[in-house]
Amino acid sequence: MTTLFIADLHLSEHEPAITAGFLDFLQREAIHADALYILGDLFEAWIGDDDPNPLHTQVAQALAELHSHNVPCYFIHGNRDFLLGKRFAKKCKMTLLPEQLVINVYGESVLILHGDTLCTDDPGYLRFRQYMHNPIIQAIYLALPLFVRQKIASKLRNESTMTNRTKSSVMMDVNPLAVIAKLKENHVYKIIHGHTHRPAIHDMTIKGRLSQRVVLGAWHENGSVLRIKPNNSLELATFPL
Repeated sequence: MTTLFIADLHLSEHEPAITAGFLDFLQREAIHADALYILGDLFEAWIGDDDPNPLHTQVAQALAELHSHNVPCYFIHGNRDFLLGKRFAKKCKMTLLPEQLVINVYGESVLILHGDTLCTDDPGYLRFRQYMHNPIIQAIYLALPLFVRQKIASKLRNESTMTNRTKSSVMMDVNPLAVIAKLKENHVYKIIHGHTHRPAIHDMTIKGRLSQRVVLGAWHENGSVLRIKPNNSLELATFPL
């Protein structure tokens, strides 16, 4: 058996091939797994659980089907879908996790998170993130009419795209010292995250012990998945959509 980790699918009605690939992945591979962990940005945007987008219903039904085959699904919010709530999670029959968590994977402690909080070289983004994660701000936003939320979300996405074009490669990546601090803080030697769209398995040494940072890939032309087997071997793989 295998435990699977994915992130950064950015599902939207404008990218039907990615949705089709994800649904196929659930039916072809995830259905046989011990568990599926989705580490954020499953959706390109999320404006509230009350959004009647048919894509959301389609995804919820597929994930609920996974649950019916006794495969648990766990979700950590990303920077795109941080407003995904308990109502939608219940439809999916998936478990919402905190923004970072140490889990046991076949006897090994592993820290999982989306990864945006590791980008400490981008203080402007971290300030914006803190503002948007304020429960009062979120409550005000979710109380707005759906069409207003759609306009605000579209405006923020456009502004983010323009801003990111001016940022350096270093600023857009995680800070190595932040990664080491997280590992030490949580007393683990393996961390898995997404967000940067730079899939790789990075080896490092901490306190004389081999440590690993696994970066999940984004779903663009190909799907991307990390497979961990009971012997704790890692396979970071891509597959055509």
